[in-house]
Amino acid sequence: MNPHATIFNPSDHASSLSVVGVDVTVLISKDQANGREITLQRGDEGVGPPPHSHPWDESFYVLKGAVHFSAGDQSALCETGTLVHVPAGAVHAFHFAEGGGEMLEITEQGQAVEMFRAVNARVPPGSPDLPTLLEVLDQHGVTVHGPEEA
Repeated sequence: MNPHATIFNPSDHASSLSVVGVDVTVLISKDQANGREITLQRGDEGVGPPPHSHPWDESFYVLKGAVHFSAGDQSALCETGTLVHVPAGAVHAFHFAEGGGEMLEITEQGQAVEMFRAVNARVPPGSPDLPTLLEVLDQHGVTVHGPEEA
């Protein structure tokens, strides 16, 4: 455990990742923060993942614009300042609302950053190669569900 505080400036961040239309910037990885991961996610209107689940908790804080979230029996248009927490195993989905948006994503003990890096490396921007995308997601503990499940 590193007892020292660290300051990360914008110039310290690696280039953003393209994850099926969502621009993901890794702000801190689990190796740098004792298991916590924080990313900045930006997307154009309509962009976002289908219903899915994974074995780690995930929280989102909307910074700009609005994001449509669905999780379990809840669905909401989440505007700037909204916090959404999704527990491990919960089926959830989101897509950026009109005009696009930006949000922080925070995970604990997850594999989100590894998964984002793998999708960026193996699934080129544009219309995704669905079999490859599903394979990469499965390798990182992500299960894609049907639209009726989110």
